[in-house]
Amino acid sequence: MSAPLVEASLLDDVRARIATGRADAGAAVRDAVRDSGRVLGSDALRDLDRAARAELTGAGPLQPLLDAADVTDVLVNGPRDVWVERGTGLERVAIDLGSAAEVRALAVRLAALGGQRLDDACPTVDARLPDGTRLHAVLEPLAETGALISLRVLRTHAFTLDELVAGDALPRQWVGLLRSLVQGRANVLISGGTGTGKTTLLSALLSLVPHGERVVTVEEARELRPTHPHVVHLAARRPNVEGAGAVDLADLVRNALRMRPDRIVLGECRGAEVREVLMAMNTGHDGGFATLHANAVAVVPARLEALAGLAGMTREAVAAQAVGALDVVLHLRRGHGTRYLAEIGLVGRGPGGELEVRAAARWEPGVGCTADPGAWDELVGRYGPW
Repeated sequence: MSAPLVEASLLDDVRARIATGRADAGAAVRDAVRDSGRVLGSDALRDLDRAARAELTGAGPLQPLLDAADVTDVLVNGPRDVWVERGTGLERVAIDLGSAAEVRALAVRLAALGGQRLDDACPTVDARLPDGTRLHAVLEPLAETGALISLRVLRTHAFTLDELVAGDALPRQWVGLLRSLVQGRANVLISGGTGTGKTTLLSALLSLVPHGERVVTVEEARELRPTHPHVVHLAARRPNVEGAGAVDLADLVRNALRMRPDRIVLGECRGAEVREVLMAMNTGHDGGFATLHANAVAVVPARLEALAGLAGMTREAVAAQAVGALDVVLHLRRGHGTRYLAEIGLVGRGPGGELEVRAAARWEPGVGCTADPGAWDELVGRYGPW
């Protein structure tokens, strides 16, 4: 909202009317303007209405930051300690959220919007706001300086590979390979740290799937929005306040197998559901995708073993399943002011029969590509030329 167009006292009046629960955003704006005796122009009235609706279904004073096209994360460490991520590193923004009590009240209200509880008895929360924004919040005394709020923005635009090339997210010479992986129905694991662009790359690849195929996605909360006419989204459900009603990712993967999928996609492997995905990819469901948090392609086997261990799988069982299920690992990193595809790994067995992912090629913006001749030639032999 633009401060010069709307006086703070008028917005405070609208907030107070909304807080009583007796008026929706539109009615609160009309009543506040009428009772104040002010005459507002169309721009000021529109901004006031937008701010009022942010109080009901959005992030209140943080909503303008979430609405900015280039913002991916909004982080609140205190009333006057707010940071945003625009893809080039965190930067502090000049915004005043009032007092520590007001920041806590905002966190509690956002949690309620996401259907979750946040109070002294339950001082942490993961939730999804009505517009898809992902919320994590922590209250004092776990956070000694006061409530902490982390918001991850859901972007609805699915980038094309050409747009990713233009944004220095991947090299032009790898575009043909990525298209070939999709067309050749390779089972692909996308790895990387938090905020490295795993979901962005996955959406771009899913947009390349032939339109005659049915794609079933399984996610903790819906983030994937590929440009494709036949995508079915399944999202996990957390337990309610009584602790009942939970549906986890493993349950959803099993359900996806019964939905006549051409491609099964797991938004993120983070637990025992990795067993279900590996088994699905080993039973004729090729062309699948999943994402995983990892530091490099070389450590993906250890990450898979750790997660599969939660499902009771031995190291040997993980190797046997993963070698048959997975073909390629695409690893992303952050740096050079961008998020980029840094490594392409080839899945296979090591000298001792253990699961191994060899880095076939590496790329760094401004530096260029390097390749391991043996692994690269094997990759080209499977999916090239392109």
